[in-house]
Amino acid sequence: MKTVKETLISWFQDAAVERLAYIVIGIVVVLVITALIKRVVNTKIENTDHRYRVRKAVNFIGYLLIILILLLIYGDRLGNLGVALGVAGAGVTFALQEVIVSFAGWLNIILSGTPSVGQRVKIGDAKGDIIDIGVMRTTIMEMGDWVEGDLYNGRIITLANSYVFKEKIHNYSAEYPFLWDEVKVPIRTESNHELAREVFSKVVNDICEDYAIKSEKGWKNMANKFRVEQANVRPTVRLKFDESWITFTLRYIVDYKSRGTTKDKIYTALLNEIAKHDSITVATTTSEVTSIVKEE
Repeated sequence: MKTVKETLISWFQDAAVERLAYIVIGIVVVLVITALIKRVVNTKIENTDHRYRVRKAVNFIGYLLIILILLLIYGDRLGNLGVALGVAGAGVTFALQEVIVSFAGWLNIILSGTPSVGQRVKIGDAKGDIIDIGVMRTTIMEMGDWVEGDLYNGRIITLANSYVFKEKIHNYSAEYPFLWDEVKVPIRTESNHELAREVFSKVVNDICEDYAIKSEKGWKNMANKFRVEQANVRPTVRLKFDESWITFTLRYIVDYKSRGTTKDKIYTALLNEIAKHDSITVATTTSEVTSIVKEE
């Protein structure tokens, strides 16, 4: 009967165990090295976007090294492995079809470069900023829902990368990181509409002119890539009226990250300017009783 020592020696001399030991050692070494590199990256790189990209690259290289270790150790058995995979291929494909489509979606994202981390998107019912794109899933910091405006609500959404082939992707910040937005201002019909147009035009130009100038270059670059017409990116003020009041529509270009704050600045400036002019009065739906006829 073999002793424990003899059993261990014969066990470690087994080819399968030896291969397994090499694999475990190789994986541990790769994981330790990648962990050390990511720790250095976290302390040395201050830019969040650059730090994220370097960490993803380190992870990707680590995965490749692990695959390379497996191929080197089991290289002499790849022929038999191929036969086994061929037999099981149909069943695996059916069982893991969502995983395969998600992986294909990841490849599509990597090759096309869109969407990418940091972009603001709406995918199906999910709207927010992409904070991570993995091999299988995309992670989004959600906006809206019970929170009004373009503000985070604190909820994180994960989507299988198969959405690339199944859902419409609304991208707010790809080739043209600007949005058109509007502010409507109703004033009473007896107000001085010419003065109101002048005042409102000055307000929207003072606040949004810089965005318009920056967006012109972006629009030209997009026009060189896509079939789009030349657009008017300058702020505009338009008027319409009915029997109730006069409505001015202030239309302007704004950076997609500054939509909410810009609208707040415009509303604040409008109220301040309107308060300076007695001939401009904001319209309301309040009913006024002008006379009462008393029946005898």
